Amino acid sequence: MWKPNQPGPITPNPTPEPARPATPAAAFEAPGRAAPAVADQATIGKGLYIKGEISGSESLFIDGKVEGSINLPGNRVTVGRNGQVAANVTAREIVVLGKIRGNVVASDRVDIRAEGALTGDVAAARISIEDGAFFKGGIDIRKPEAKAPNSVPPVTVSAPASPPAEQAKLI
Repeated sequence: MWKPNQPGPITPNPTPEPARPATPAAAFEAPGRAAPAVADQATIGKGLYIKGEISGSESLFIDGKVEGSINLPGNRVTVGRNGQVAANVTAREIVVLGKIRGNVVASDRVDIRAEGALTGDVAAARISIEDGAFFKGGIDIRKPEAKAPNSVPPVTVSAPASPPAEQAKLI
């Protein structure tokens, strides 16, 4: 054990001190490593106005103004509190904190928060509208597994349909 009155342990302290700056540098690098995960989301700041078509393979946070169309089918589109969107939006998930004027298609869900407003038709597997949110439009709830059951019934319908038709000819 080291005692404060002993001069010997004072020399080992300078060795750990250079290690300490390396530790904060490693801690500084850790947020840098986390940043690429956050970088998978692009941001349109509140001072920006974009007119045209937006498409890509990242999630998008909109706090400015967008006019045109937004097509990010495998990602999330979030309209921030300052965001104003006049566009048709297609994405996996859409979160509305600001305003959207246009039709919205989500393969997973649409979430309209209390301070959000959406004017347009919604087509999604799930929808959530919080108290205080504004919504004007139609809702089409789509089942995510609708393709698999649709392909099976034509096979089962066509096989039983032939024998009754032959029986009708015999009678």
